[in-house]
Amino acid sequence: MKALLTTLLIAATPALALAQSTEPAKPAAKPAAKPAPKKGKLARSAQKAVEEATPIDDDPAVTLTAADLEVAKRVFVGDIPCELGATVHITPHKREGFFNVRAGIQRFRMHPVESRTGAIRLEDPRAGAMWLQLGNKSMLMSQKMGRRLADDCMNPAQAAMNESLKKNPMPSLLEPLPADKAAPAVSK
Repeated sequence: MKALLTTLLIAATPALALAQSTEPAKPAAKPAAKPAPKKGKLARSAQKAVEEATPIDDDPAVTLTAADLEVAKRVFVGDIPCELGATVHITPHKREGFFNVRAGIQRFRMHPVESRTGAIRLEDPRAGAMWLQLGNKSMLMSQKMGRRLADDCMNPAQAAMNESLKKNPMPSLLEPLPADKAAPAVSK
């Protein structure tokens, strides 16, 4: 019985396939017509002219104080060599107090941010990057990635300060002062 059923199904399969393909084919869909240009929309050449004439300011909400502008005057600019052969390029931006910082293929537009420690700190809040300039070295950090992008960067003034600290290191804050330099006792 099974053999008879199997034979009938095998014989009927081509007939079923032909029955399905005898339906008339549907015509191919026509490509959609381009929508008519909207009224008030500028031509591409006019859009380009407007874009070129419009001044670009990446973050007009950032306003620098007089103290920020004073800090910006102390930022070292130029090519600053770092460890492992890296170089950070810092150039002043056309907007006063702002800087273009480039390390490899990464580019940042930074501005000074107040620091309680007296270190010079530049930040790019959109990219999450920070340039920290100390007396003896500088570093470029990514706050988003949580790591340093460039470390031990020194311009000539910082290199001289670093050499001076190697010869005459600062006393540790945890070591007690010698008796001759101890603070005098306060009497009441």
